[in-house]
Amino acid sequence: MGYLDDEVKTTATIDSEGWLHSGDKGMLDPTMGNMLKITGRVKELLITAGGENVAPVPIEDALKTLLPAVSQVMVIGDGRKYLSCIFTLNCEADPNTEGGFTDKLAGSSLGVSARSTTCSDASKDLVWHSYVQAGVDAYNNNHAVSRAQKIASFVILDRDFSMAGNDPEITPTQKLKRTVVMRKYQSTIDTVLYGASNMRKNQSAMLNVGSKGSIANIS
Repeated sequence: MGYLDDEVKTTATIDSEGWLHSGDKGMLDPTMGNMLKITGRVKELLITAGGENVAPVPIEDALKTLLPAVSQVMVIGDGRKYLSCIFTLNCEADPNTEGGFTDKLAGSSLGVSARSTTCSDASKDLVWHSYVQAGVDAYNNNHAVSRAQKIASFVILDRDFSMAGNDPEITPTQKLKRTVVMRKYQSTIDTVLYGASNMRKNQSAMLNVGSKGSIANIS
């Protein structure tokens, strides 16, 4: 059993005692009779600047539950002093692309603010930012199990993650391609979430991301 003609991968996956290292991260859930619950993947684990290990998936799932009008959530914090989030909103499918979206809001995202009918408008809408801030506050106050797991800042993008193009941000099974998102929005992450002098912790950023990811407006 193992990888065909690949002793290195086989040894890394199956140890000398026969244990299979799946790469999953889990916990014994006391609410389910101490059954093993998968909480994420080891390779997705974030290690903060303070050395805290943080699994992003449970945080993202909690935020999606608290904020049903958002589409995607990605937690960032590897090597950083605090955690931050990127949020995207639900948009109408683009009939001219496979797996892409238009700028028009769709579904539950239409019910947050009467003044915003597009993702571009919503990313700069104070009502939307208040909605997301309330969800982040609820998570920080009621769900974060340690200070290291609290969200300190967030940004709402003016587009949803999609499967379209040669460099999609999500897979066909709706899993985040984290390395792709980090690369595409590196400028936004570095400047808005972590580098802007006027940003304070637990504060949102009003952002309009241009076609090349440039920052057009921060307040």
